[in-house]
Amino acid sequence: MAQRQELWHSSAPLSAVYPLSISETPGAFAIRPLHAGDSLDDLTELLHRAYAQLAQMNLRFMATHQSVEVTRKRVTQGQCFVAVADGRIIGTVVFKDPAQTSGCTWYDRPDVASFGQLAVEPGLQTRGLGRRLVAHVEARAIEAGAREMALDTAEPATHLVQWYSRLGYRLIETANWTHTNYRSVIMSKALPGSPANEQA
Repeated sequence: MAQRQELWHSSAPLSAVYPLSISETPGAFAIRPLHAGDSLDDLTELLHRAYAQLAQMNLRFMATHQSVEVTRKRVTQGQCFVAVADGRIIGTVVFKDPAQTSGCTWYDRPDVASFGQLAVEPGLQTRGLGRRLVAHVEARAIEAGAREMALDTAEPATHLVQWYSRLGYRLIETANWTHTNYRSVIMSKALPGSPANEQA
């Protein structure tokens, strides 16, 4: 199935086209799959910048310090999408369908998809791009037949837990990954068509 591309052309300011968006970013804004010609060096540097605040909190997210080779490995573990404006990558997320999602009790369920490595250029955060990236992969999860979309984040990063909660994600369980120095919380959201939403 061909991947859809979300694109906004800004003859008007982006704020008029996409109210939650990045009004200071001129030109066309798109969310598309990572291309073979995209620079993994640039993507890795974006991840380091986006996760720098978490590093300052002494939370060792993989994206705070991963090498280009680790980035290469992580983007091939699912479907990597990037947000692009004026030819520059300004955001990213990796989507995993239910067959690619595993590692804890909730992730091992056959109806659960997941996403990770969500990042937005620091100067463009809080303007809706993160929400758009999450909505993009939620749509992919529905297409893949998932009933739940899940993620994990650091339990001490309460601002992230609260942000995901505002997007409709609920706490499920905790996990301890070997590559982090914190306990993670698994959060999940019932997707349209799931029993939880049908009963709502």
